[in-house]
Amino acid sequence: MAAPLVYVDTSEVREGAAESIRPAIEELVAFLEANEPDLLGYGVYLSDDGTRMTVVHVHTDSASLEHHLEVGGPAFRPFVDLITLRSIDLYGEPSETAVKQLLEKARMLGTGEVTVHPPAGGFERFG
Repeated sequence: MAAPLVYVDTSEVREGAAESIRPAIEELVAFLEANEPDLLGYGVYLSDDGTRMTVVHVHTDSASLEHHLEVGGPAFRPFVDLITLRSIDLYGEPSETAVKQLLEKARMLGTGEVTVHPPAGGFERFG
């Protein structure tokens, strides 16, 4: 069985986007929940002052992440004017395709970089 992948990204919310970001998040979350049944978990977090957004999601495997990036791609586009993506950290062993998709997302949404953290040990109880 493939190990799950944990995705964490951090973005700056652009000046003047504070009122638009929450409705955009709600729309994205509803879309992903309806269209990605294999996604184990998805959360969006805003800093108290509304200037930083962090997104965390957990995938069953690399195919789930690839599907997320393919299906979710159009749904991420409204965020181009709302955020500047600073970093994507992926924990696990993604496919080359998933890494390429992450790099494309990083280019579309900001100047962020993608860092893959391969496992060094541990266990999971998702199954």
